[in-house]
Amino acid sequence: MKTIINSIICMFLVVAVKANDTIIVHKDPRLDTLTRKQVQINKRLSIMTANGLYKGFRLQVMSTTSRTDAFKAKTDMLSNFPDQKSYILFQSPYFKVRTGNFIKREDAEKFRKQLNKLFPSGVYIVEDAIEYNPKEDDELFN
Repeated sequence: MKTIINSIICMFLVVAVKANDTIIVHKDPRLDTLTRKQVQINKRLSIMTANGLYKGFRLQVMSTTSRTDAFKAKTDMLSNFPDQKSYILFQSPYFKVRTGNFIKREDAEKFRKQLNKLFPSGVYIVEDAIEYNPKEDDELFN
């Protein structure tokens, strides 16, 4: 029993002797808050484009040289899916009809499966600058 007590006392003495050469830093807790905010800013900037839009995905429904066909496809999109925005992009000589503003590719894939019923010729996912309004509690930035 005495040897155990002597061993414990020796360990405390060794720790006490080594404690003399340690440095204790008292950090202001506001630094943690600033660090968290900077991390959120960095995450947000990493998925933004130079013009303030976000990097994301859209579904390309059609690429055609006919303006009439492109606008008809856009009208069909708006009538069948009024909650999704549709866009017509002109890249000479093609009119490209795109829809959606998806941050995650998985979300675009789910919607693509729905669109394949309406446009059986093939809908595919393209990377694009999208319109997105993040909320404060958005999981993407936390």
